[in-house]
Amino acid sequence: MSRVNRCIELLEQGQPVYYDRVDPLELSYDLGRELSGTWADYLRIEFEHQGLDAVALSRFMRGMVDAGPTRSGHRTPTVMCTLPATGMSADEVRLNAWQIRHILSAGVHGLYLAHVRDPEAVRAFVEACRFPHQTVGMGDDLGIGTRGHGAEGYPADIWGLDVSEYVRVADPWPLNPAGELALGIKVEDRFGVPHADACMAVPGVAFGEWGPGDMGLFFGHPEWKNAPYSPQMEAAWRQVKAACDRAGILFLCAWDDPALTPEQRADLLINEIGAKLIAAGDGPILAAAGRALTGRTMPV
Repeated sequence: MSRVNRCIELLEQGQPVYYDRVDPLELSYDLGRELSGTWADYLRIEFEHQGLDAVALSRFMRGMVDAGPTRSGHRTPTVMCTLPATGMSADEVRLNAWQIRHILSAGVHGLYLAHVRDPEAVRAFVEACRFPHQTVGMGDDLGIGTRGHGAEGYPADIWGLDVSEYVRVADPWPLNPAGELALGIKVEDRFGVPHADACMAVPGVAFGEWGPGDMGLFFGHPEWKNAPYSPQMEAAWRQVKAACDRAGILFLCAWDDPALTPEQRADLLINEIGAKLIAAGDGPILAAAGRALTGRTMPV
């Protein structure tokens, strides 16, 4: 094992990674112990629409540590959280930066910013995730980090590091090659799509996502959530994917088309769409098909 963050280790090997969702209302120490052995490469906790409880999240992370290590030899599975605040404006991100501090202080390995429309909001997001002494990438496109001293002891312990090492590596990857934090942004409505290029290009972002559920809602069609997609939805995801490609970042995509087998969906997502972070309703089955397709050797 060369990384704290199992997903970054896999992505650096060119392997796609697969995630499972965790209900934020069920977070507990015992659930952490149970999910230490998850089939998924990472766990995604959606605080966007349900209660942010940093204490429960901290206990969940402790449960995973106490039940670990994982079969891959990592201290815990990777855990990423969606923020309650959205990327509709920089003011919203800055006024809610306490959410970023509280979640990162629980020892998670990554964050998502949903409903991104404004590149200034993305800059504020990245800056809030960084300690001020981290200067890689600072310049015209990225200002000084705003994450402060005072709560780094707990996440350092969760990661199995001393505090000095934690504050060295708790930084966005791949902007900082030694970083262990994965930051993602989600362009998931038709107002954000025209700004996708500028948003994906902000230094510190590791991956982008397009969010079909909300995209369909904003087109006035909640039934458009799953593939096959309408021309408007296909155009939207292709624009977001193209923006990721131009920025040189990874693409997250789900594809729940009942007309395709798991093997066909894995091939579509990996070889045709070019997704590197993957989800589906039948997650364990799709992950098994995808791992076989790419010759995965790391145990999960």
